[in-house]
Amino acid sequence: MYNSYQRIAFLFLLVFAFTSAASSVRAQDAKPPAEEKKVEDKKSEDKKEEKKAADKAADKKDDKTVSAPVQTGKAPIIIIPGLTGSELVNGKNQEIVWFRPQRAKDDDLRLPISPNLTRNRDSLRARDIIRSVEFIKFLPEIEIYQKLIDALQQRGGYMEGKWDAPAANGYEDTFYVFPYDWRLDNVENARLLMQKVEALKRKLKRPDLKFNVIAHSMGGLIARYAAMYGNADIPRGKPRPTWAGARSFNRMFLLGTPNQGSIQAFDSILNGFSFIGGGINLPFVQNLSKFDVFTIPSIYQLLPPQGAFTAYDENLKPVPIDIYNPATWEKYDWSIWKDTDFAKKFSLAEQRSAKAYFTAALTRAKRFQEALDANTSAKPPVTFYLMGADCKDTQTAILLLRNEKKNRWDTHFKASAFERSNGEKVTSEDLKKLLYAQGDGVVTVSSLKKDAAKNTAVLPIASELYQCETHNRLVTNPEIQDKLFDLLGVNIAANASVK
Repeated sequence: MYNSYQRIAFLFLLVFAFTSAASSVRAQDAKPPAEEKKVEDKKSEDKKEEKKAADKAADKKDDKTVSAPVQTGKAPIIIIPGLTGSELVNGKNQEIVWFRPQRAKDDDLRLPISPNLTRNRDSLRARDIIRSVEFIKFLPEIEIYQKLIDALQQRGGYMEGKWDAPAANGYEDTFYVFPYDWRLDNVENARLLMQKVEALKRKLKRPDLKFNVIAHSMGGLIARYAAMYGNADIPRGKPRPTWAGARSFNRMFLLGTPNQGSIQAFDSILNGFSFIGGGINLPFVQNLSKFDVFTIPSIYQLLPPQGAFTAYDENLKPVPIDIYNPATWEKYDWSIWKDTDFAKKFSLAEQRSAKAYFTAALTRAKRFQEALDANTSAKPPVTFYLMGADCKDTQTAILLLRNEKKNRWDTHFKASAFERSNGEKVTSEDLKKLLYAQGDGVVTVSSLKKDAAKNTAVLPIASELYQCETHNRLVTNPEIQDKLFDLLGVNIAANASVK
């Protein structure tokens, strides 16, 4: 039928047709190079996403593995001492300057004076709170804060922590002491407190940690400001608390805090300060002269707030006094430059700066008091507890008498009998009723409470406790310590059994 040539041609055509069909099929299955790259890229992205998801799951697992232990112990405590309650040392050689029985030869407690208060600095640094003081060998050692520390350790079950190197469990059953240069502006020290607290929380890896505070005297004002404004200066204009610091505090115990100021601060500015108190001024014991006190901004911030300073005339009638107006100090002969020793105690440069510095210190003190007196929310995020004394005669006002012979005003702090210009006599008992009130010898009950019943928005109080005690011994009083432990939720009996 077909010759050999025809068969060969037929087979050739058949092979060609089969090859063309196969090529067509391969061409349909194949994709252009660009499309192939897109497919590969998508596969790569899918793998990356799978890896990210796996890493994220691993991170979560790691977080759970290294998460901080649950706090089961007592909340940590910060102890804030009062005026003169911190040890000051020479920053160069670490020698103690305050407190020591005698004034150091090479160091002066007086700060430089200029209108710029933040620049008035010297070489002294705060190192520790004053735990106890021994004046001289034949006088007994005076306990300052050591008994409180002993009580926290032995009865409360707390350990003392270090700000810069806290223990791993320093977030519980631990107390920290806050020494500070008590001569400086209180706002500066409040901001320093907040900085140390935040740094400690970072070290402990506890951003939400809250501290309880035991604050004595002026330390209570520092604590209040820190809670109300955090690490911020006094706001311009009318102060309005932000409670920025409240995220770090829970309860604040204010022991003998002059929330309404203290006449004792005014007395110290005019007459100097005796560390022993009670008017004792021993020649071998270091004290602060009025020239020293003049250079200390914090002392002005302990004066009664605007409108709360009380003075009486010879007829025992109130005298309007604007304590934050320098002209008032000139009028009543309180200005330090009127002292005959002023030129001997200050250099010519300091004498030229004295009035400007004094005005700046008074202005700052007034603003500080206004910041603390600013209305706040009805329910602040910090709870305040007051502890003080109500059995000691405590200065609450002064007597102003005109001395015509010397053509000046005389300021009286003691309730001593006197004779009016018309010859009438005024007894010490009549004066005592006006010049004194119940308190701890330094801070009156009304100053501690700050008329809280009239304005709970300024200083909301959870509870109050009063014992018969002196100002400097409030922190060592056993009954006050018992109340502290009770409010802190400390089981004293359990801690005693452990010992």
